[in-house]
Amino acid sequence: MTSKTSQRVRIDLAERSYDILIGSGLLRDAASYDDLPRSRDAMIVTNTTVAPLYARALAEVLRGRHEQIHVVELPDGETHKDWATLNRIFDALLGHGCDRKTVLYALGGGVVGDMTGFAAACYMRGVPFVQVPTTLLAQVDSSVGGKTAINHPLGKNMIGAFYQPLRVIADLDTLATLPRREVAAGLAEVIKYGPIADDAFFGWIETNADALVTLEPAALLHAVKRSCEIKAQVVGADEREQGLRAILNFGHTFGHAIEAGLGYGEWLHGEAVGCGMVMAARLSQRLGLVDAGYVERVRALVAKVGLPVRGPDLGRERWLELMHVDKKTEGGAIRYVVIEAPGRAAMRAVPDEVVAPVIAECIG
Repeated sequence: MTSKTSQRVRIDLAERSYDILIGSGLLRDAASYDDLPRSRDAMIVTNTTVAPLYARALAEVLRGRHEQIHVVELPDGETHKDWATLNRIFDALLGHGCDRKTVLYALGGGVVGDMTGFAAACYMRGVPFVQVPTTLLAQVDSSVGGKTAINHPLGKNMIGAFYQPLRVIADLDTLATLPRREVAAGLAEVIKYGPIADDAFFGWIETNADALVTLEPAALLHAVKRSCEIKAQVVGADEREQGLRAILNFGHTFGHAIEAGLGYGEWLHGEAVGCGMVMAARLSQRLGLVDAGYVERVRALVAKVGLPVRGPDLGRERWLELMHVDKKTEGGAIRYVVIEAPGRAAMRAVPDEVVAPVIAECIG
């Protein structure tokens, strides 16, 4: 997979502003790291799947910037996004005597990025870190915007911090090693940007779905760039999710319930979000905001890229219980991201009695 050009998207957050670099060959290109801090120590945080593929290459390109480069390998998977695994990062930092100028590099998917960012936010009250995402989901969503967290048995991403990276380096070549299931999971987060912010982009994804599934370079570059542009606009306007940024959670309230209800790791995050978007679109229809034809477009596209469109039967009460343990719950009422009109989303507090029929229609 190659692309002849690379792209740059700016996240505008005053003194915390940074660039997202998107293109092929960026991980191994020393120019990708220009202007980043030099320090005695650097630590590459990765996992047991990604380390054999890219850790050595990243360490080699960083050798001119840091005297000592340490690598910590975490176990792979959402089930390990917890305190015990987070402490492995702190153990390594302290064991190597790393100081507050140490730069952390998150090399991997969303779990690695979230945990590295959270460790960076906490270690010595804040050290710099760089995102080097190697999954599609991380490149278009989780590596961008500074949301870092670990899971708790009672809720996903409930313990964390807003902490921005210095740069995001999205090397599209790393996606060539992704399993087909991971590609589909990443496309869920690409698809979501259409209904919530750009109806023309939604139509483009429908037209180019096959090209995206097969990682066709030009289609992939456009999809990643446009996704990052939309997220940059939203994060720049609402960094700490006090209002507008919440629309990025389209499908996530339902999706997080699936992940927690089945046990983290049973469904991939993107699989749960894909199904959750179908449910959220159906809720939008029930509220009279979109018609059945639009719901079918969402369902058909989610299915076309290989994602589930029906949720597991957790039981009505369990579904609602899990969704009430969510960051988008305020004063006991669940606030859902709904589609007000194609390409425009909003938050609505919806009573359980309205949501329950949607759950019943979309499971099994």
